[in-house]
Amino acid sequence: MENLSDLLLIRRQKLQKIIDLGINPFPNRVKRTHTITDLIEHKEDYLKKAEKVIITGRLIAMRRQGKIGFANLMDESGKIQLYVRKDELGEENYELFKLLDLGDFLQVAGSCFLTQRGEYSVKAENIKILGKNLRPVPTVKEKIVAGEKQRYDEFADIELRYRKRYLDLLLNPQIKQNFVLRAQIIREIRNFLDKRGFLEVDTPILQPLYGGAFAKPFVTHHNSLNIDLYLRIAIELYLKRLIVGGFEKVYEIGKTFRNEGMDRNHNPEFTLLELYEAYADYNDIMDLTENLIRSTAEKVLNKKVINFQGQEINFNDPWRRASMLDLIEQETGFDVSDFDFERIKTFCDKKGIEIEPSATTGKLIEAIFEHFVEKKLIQPTFVTDFPKDISPLAKANPDNPQLAERFELFINGDEFANAFTELNDPIDQRQRLEAQAKLRELGDVEASVVDEDFLESLEYGMPPTGGLGIGIDRLIMLFTDNTSIKEVILFPQMKPEK
Repeated sequence: MENLSDLLLIRRQKLQKIIDLGINPFPNRVKRTHTITDLIEHKEDYLKKAEKVIITGRLIAMRRQGKIGFANLMDESGKIQLYVRKDELGEENYELFKLLDLGDFLQVAGSCFLTQRGEYSVKAENIKILGKNLRPVPTVKEKIVAGEKQRYDEFADIELRYRKRYLDLLLNPQIKQNFVLRAQIIREIRNFLDKRGFLEVDTPILQPLYGGAFAKPFVTHHNSLNIDLYLRIAIELYLKRLIVGGFEKVYEIGKTFRNEGMDRNHNPEFTLLELYEAYADYNDIMDLTENLIRSTAEKVLNKKVINFQGQEINFNDPWRRASMLDLIEQETGFDVSDFDFERIKTFCDKKGIEIEPSATTGKLIEAIFEHFVEKKLIQPTFVTDFPKDISPLAKANPDNPQLAERFELFINGDEFANAFTELNDPIDQRQRLEAQAKLRELGDVEASVVDEDFLESLEYGMPPTGGLGIGIDRLIMLFTDNTSIKEVILFPQMKPEK
C-alpha cells in the first residue's frame, strides 16, 4: 500500500469527491476551439464579438472569494486569466471548481471580456476537468522589481532537473526553448542536405559487429537467434555499403551508443549525423561542413556570429584549415613530422603526457595535439591530415603516406566533426583493420574489429567517397550556449539515486 503524506492524501480525497459527484476526472473526449495565444493575439476581435470560446490547459494559479473565483490557465502557447462566478457556472459546476488544485487540466467554455480592473480574461460558463493532479507541482514565484519581472525560488537543483525533466520543462520556460531550438536545428540540417540531393536513410542500430569509430560498445543478446548483438557505435559502415549499392549521396541522423565515460561532452546515448558523398574527398566535405553549420546558424538563429559563454564565435569568415603536425610545431616548437617513435615518446614523457602501453606513433602525436593545441582552437578550425595509423578508414595522403586525408572540426576548443576521404581499396582496408585487431590483442579495447561482410562489400567496388560525422548534441550545445550535454538531451543518463 502506498504510504501517502497528508498533502497527497488530501488530493486523493478530492479526487474521490469529484467521482462522488458523478464526474469522470480523467475523461476520454476533449473539445478546444482556440489556443490561449490565439485569444491574446486577437484580443480586440474577441472583445468586440463576445464569441463563445473553449480553451484547455493546466491550472497554474487560483484564488476564491466566496461565490467568485479567479484562476490562471496555461497551455503550450501561453496563459490567460479565468473569471469564475457561481451564478454563471451553476451550483454543481461551481462545486467542481472548489475541488480543483493547481496542476489540474481543464476545459473551459466562456467568452472574453475585461474585468473591472481592466484585465483581459475568459468569463467561465462551464468548467470540465480533464486530468486530476495528485502530486503538487513545485511553485516558482515571481515579483516585479523596478518594473521588471523577476523569478525566485526556482526549480534549479541540477540533479532533480535532469531526473524529472517534465518538471524542468514545466517550471523553467527557457529550458523548453532549448528543445524547441534543437528540433529546428535538426530540421534545418535535413533541409540543407535534402536540397543538395542527399537521401535520408535508416540503418541498423543492432549490429552483429560494431565499427566505424574507436569506442567500446554495449552488447545485448537476441534470444531467438541465440546470438550477441551490439548497439552501434557509428553509422559509417552501413552507409558505405549503400554507396557500394549505387546511392551517391546518403545521410542518417540517429541514435548511437558508446559504453564509455560520462562528462559534460559525453552521454552514452547520443545523436549523430553521418553522411557520405560519392566522387568527393575531404576537401569537398570541408566545404560542405562549413556551409552546413553556417547556413543552420543563419536560418535558425538569424546570426553569423554567435556568443558562447562570453566568447564570440564567427561563422562568417572563411574557416581556418591547418594540419595537425603544423599546429603542434607552431604551439610547442617540436617537430613530429619524422614519426620517430622513441623521440616523440621521450617528448611525451618529459611533458607528463600519459600514454597507453599499446600506443602507436600516431597515438603519441594525437596525445601531444590534445595536450597543447586542442583547447586553443576557439574560432572554427579544420585540423587536417591525421596520422594514418589512427585513421584506419581513411585514405592515405598521396604526398605523405604516413598521414591520412582526415579532418576534425574544432570550435571553442571542442571537436564537432570528423571526416575522411574514405578508403575504398579493400586490400588496404583489410590490412588496416587487421592491424587494429592486433592492437586489440595488446589491450586497446577501443581498436576497430575486422568486419568481413564490410570488406566483402568493398570488393564489389566503391567509388571515391567523402564522409562526415557531426555530433548533433554538441552542435546544439554551441547554438544554445550550454556547457553540458545534459542540458540539450531531454532524458540524459544518470547515476542511480540509490
